[in-house]
Amino acid sequence: MKQTFWGYRRPDGRVGTRNHVAIIPLDDLSNAAAEAVSKVIQGTMALPHPYGRLQFGADLELFFRTMINTGRNPNIAAAVVIGIEPNWTRKLADGIAETGKPVAWFAIERNGDLSTIEKASRKAKQFVHYASELRREEVDLSEIVVSVKCGESDTTSGLAANPTVGRVVERLLDAGATVLFGETSELTGGEDIVAARMKTPELQAQFLRVFNDYVGFIEREEADLLGSQPTQGNIIGGLTTIEEKAMGNIQKIGRARVDGVLEPAQPPPGKGLYFMDTSSAGAEAVTLFAAGGAVVHLFPTGQGNVVGNPVMPVIKLSANPITVSTMSEHIDVDVSGLLTLEKTLDGAADDLMDMLLRTANGRLTAAEVLGHREFVLTKLFRSA
Repeated sequence: MKQTFWGYRRPDGRVGTRNHVAIIPLDDLSNAAAEAVSKVIQGTMALPHPYGRLQFGADLELFFRTMINTGRNPNIAAAVVIGIEPNWTRKLADGIAETGKPVAWFAIERNGDLSTIEKASRKAKQFVHYASELRREEVDLSEIVVSVKCGESDTTSGLAANPTVGRVVERLLDAGATVLFGETSELTGGEDIVAARMKTPELQAQFLRVFNDYVGFIEREEADLLGSQPTQGNIIGGLTTIEEKAMGNIQKIGRARVDGVLEPAQPPPGKGLYFMDTSSAGAEAVTLFAAGGAVVHLFPTGQGNVVGNPVMPVIKLSANPITVSTMSEHIDVDVSGLLTLEKTLDGAADDLMDMLLRTANGRLTAAEVLGHREFVLTKLFRSA
């Protein structure tokens, strides 16, 4: 049976599940002005962050790629960019404007906060009127881009929640959709399995090069990752080694093969399953996936993770009956029935698939209702 959802078609042809008007600060100094606009103009959303000043090299490239591609995400209908000085502010706005969506930019230097806030607010008001008249249209499931990442995993994650995501990923790929996954360091001990899933020898070599670079950086720091990988929550939940965590993590892509390897915040060049080089930190990874164009995120959790994202909805599922009970307000899909044999894997996947479609059609997730809008940029090294 053909599956469809109701989404917002953007000028560049991509389809979103949300219809945000974003107020995007270029840098940390512009956060106050951006947040002031979002308070004055209802229906807008500010994306404050701590960076954008004195970055250079690969770190600066990643910053602009993340910020521009965040603004380009199909869940954003229009954007107002505010920066302290004009050149980089214009660069960010121009990058977003290539999609054809409405964009305006304002610089604070030689204008001050109050004048900038007034001018930006007037433009934001126009954009909200514009966005409010856009209507969803029925589109094929093949046009959706979904990302997957887990958090606060435990033994129930690898046994039930992650395999549920894996089965849904298989279904999405069969339907012609696009799926992003990552968490580079969290594949340690299972990197050979992921490498074997790459569709070509060239992709396999590219993936292993990315993985080895990441691990090499960690080793050069001569740090003990225990407590960070696995996290304290992972350890409490019964995962004692990174290899155990990796085996559960890989369940999230099911039996699918991988079509490509992406840099952080890089949109995929086509449809299929793509590995993105990301941190395993929840908010950082989800922010990078949103920059990559994902419009819905599937987030299995064992011990209970509360992360959300301002740009795309984050669907939480858990198989841990304690978490489902004590943190019920955060869980969108309960798959604990897999552990008690009250539910089959296909039955759990049916439940998650149903929630995915309802969310794509406009249902707010628990993270959205609770106001979890964690927007966290990845920084590579110190600023100048």
